[in-house]
Amino acid sequence: MPNTSDSQHKYQEFLDLLPLTLALAGLPTSEHGKYYGEEQIEARIFTVRHAYRAARAIAKESTRS
Repeated sequence: MPNTSDSQHKYQEFLDLLPLTLALAGLPTSEHGKYYGEEQIEARIFTVRHAYRAARAIAKESTRS
C-alpha cells in the first residue's frame, strides 16, 4: 500500500499543475447539454496525459534554474 504522505504529495502536485496542464492541452469545453462519445473522451485523455507530462517537465526545469 502506498505511503499516505506520498499519495497526498502526488495529488497536491497534480492539483498544482492542473491549470498549466489544461492550458497546454488547449481542449475546448463541451457545449451545454452535449456530451463526448467514448472515442472523443479517449482522445482527450491522451491529450491531457501528455500535457500533464509536459507541465511536470516545465515545473522541474523551472525549479532547477
